[in-house]
Amino acid sequence: MTMQPKYRNLLLDDDVRRWFENLNAKSVLTATVALRNLGHYCELTMTTPKEILNKAITNEKDFRYEFTDFVRKLEKESKAGSYIARFKKVILSWLKFNDIRLQLTVNISGENETPTIVNERVPSKEELARILRKATSRGRVAIAIMAFSGLRPESLGDYEGTDGLRLGDLKELKLSDEIQFDKMPVKVMVKSKLSKARHQYFSFIGEEGATYIKEYLEERRKQGEELTYESPLLQFDVRGTKKNAFLRTTLVTRDIREAIENSGLKMRPYVLRAYFSTALDIAESKGLISHPWRQFIMGHKGDIEARYSTNKRLPPSVIEEMREAYKKSTKFLETRHDELDEDNALLYLQQQLLSAVGYKLEEIDKMDLTDISNDDFQKLLRNKVAGAMASNGSKQRLVPMNEIEKLLGEGYEFQAVLPNGKAIMKMPF
Repeated sequence: MTMQPKYRNLLLDDDVRRWFENLNAKSVLTATVALRNLGHYCELTMTTPKEILNKAITNEKDFRYEFTDFVRKLEKESKAGSYIARFKKVILSWLKFNDIRLQLTVNISGENETPTIVNERVPSKEELARILRKATSRGRVAIAIMAFSGLRPESLGDYEGTDGLRLGDLKELKLSDEIQFDKMPVKVMVKSKLSKARHQYFSFIGEEGATYIKEYLEERRKQGEELTYESPLLQFDVRGTKKNAFLRTTLVTRDIREAIENSGLKMRPYVLRAYFSTALDIAESKGLISHPWRQFIMGHKGDIEARYSTNKRLPPSVIEEMREAYKKSTKFLETRHDELDEDNALLYLQQQLLSAVGYKLEEIDKMDLTDISNDDFQKLLRNKVAGAMASNGSKQRLVPMNEIEKLLGEGYEFQAVLPNGKAIMKMPF
């Protein structure tokens, strides 16, 4: 448990320990923050949890006035209303647990305002693409899951590192000789204990996010990891020390924060979920996804969640309709899903050709294709194809276009067409 020693000492009081354990049963993070706030209040007012109870029982009016004076003092010190409100919340929680029903009717100026994020904005597609390019392969997956699927960082790895998203939670993922997905978009299952609202739900992730996941898993295999459906989606760095079964939330957000900072932006990691929400707002306004479905894949409680919880599972037909609605919405989510126009059509075609011959998205992102000549571009393609042929025993052939139909009949598999008019065919053995 991550906690300052002076606040951990509060747990020596059995009543405080019971209160903490009761909160902890629902959320480790909530319990830890509550204990810290209670300890901080006691520190600022030079009191103890026991004395708070005694004062509230002995003279409710005096206790309420003392707390009001405490609030006004912090306001004069220019403390944010949201900061002051946390003390009101924790005192009421502590009193309620001890069967003291006391109303703290004090008004707090700016109680619902959050000054640190009031001017925070959602990143544009171009900015998100830059963040993704600056991320590590692990960070890129975390960013994609938040921005394209709307998951909270706590769902990727909980506060204590005891649970998180597993490979088996990506329902269409197949771990065979080749890592692949049977269907797109991929359904992403979030277990109840990893959900803020404590209910099981699912979201989806499309082609771009699935590609980042596939490349990350292939990288882990090359490093010697044996992947199973119980493996964490986000794994520890092989050079680091593995202290927990899963990455803790703080490590998940650290990866994301570093990518944001390296891209030259100043945003909180949580803004990626706001990006997802905003994109779905646009999709909903255009009639691509219904409001109940949008709420469900955001992890919010509502009509769909109630049916899902009651019936344990939604009908396959409904899930497929939701999958299709999400797929239509990806053009507002994915950074590689821009509308084509005269200016970027060539760039898009070049990216697709490079991907078809085996270049990874990370490699393509590092290329400056805006000023590349046709000869240099064809050289990139030839080099990749030649390298692939050398490494796989020449299982691919470059053939003229007029031979494609004949070779397909012989069991060859079509791969791609190159700008020089040749086609790449995969040999049947």
